Amino acid sequence: MLREIEDNYPSCTLAGGESTIDRADDLAAQYPVVEIFHSVQGEGIKSGIPHVFIRFGNCNLRCQWCDTNFLKFKTLNAVEILQQVMQFKCKRIIFTGGEPMLNDLWPLHRLFKARGYELSCESNGTIEIPEGLLDWICISPKDQEYPNSKIRQRRGNELKCVYIGQELSMYDDLISGFDNLLLQPCYDHSKSVAWNGEKFAEVEEIVKQNPPWRLSLQTHKWMGVD
Repeated sequence: MLREIEDNYPSCTLAGGESTIDRADDLAAQYPVVEIFHSVQGEGIKSGIPHVFIRFGNCNLRCQWCDTNFLKFKTLNAVEILQQVMQFKCKRIIFTGGEPMLNDLWPLHRLFKARGYELSCESNGTIEIPEGLLDWICISPKDQEYPNSKIRQRRGNELKCVYIGQELSMYDDLISGFDNLLLQPCYDHSKSVAWNGEKFAEVEEIVKQNPPWRLSLQTHKWMGVD
């Protein structure tokens, strides 16, 4: 397998003309992938910015509101992932899931950083993220449903919490480690627009009473896009 990849996959020429030879073991690394797609980020600080999303299968939690069938995936090697991503004219990647940090992402890190990509990740925070692996870290803890889950990744760029009635005080021991605090209504596809609107208004009031938290909306769901 390694020899086949090493023989058939060409080296990459970077924008500055410098040539790099990829490690065969990086190219052969395998991952459970639900889908790879190009869209705008629909929530959080980077809302509206185009990204390539790599959605991984498998998760160590089972949240009632999860909108991803993370148990249905294909096993792809890093070459196949790289080839799919490079079809899009976008140098920003978001690793999402499922839980991306169940995987060793260093092979993908090396392959994509050699080609000038910006790497972000959305994680539930139960697995510590190695220093230097990512350019942007969004942690979405699930303490509101799993009160005994231990958050091991306690620093990042975004702390994004889905609101299902919990007290914000449960995050007091986390907020100092994050640059941005976001509270997100739990959007329910089975409910009416009016019902979801009421939930959004409820979260809006909570945010107004609790600076520096800010409201995060899943605008892509309202738009009907991935």
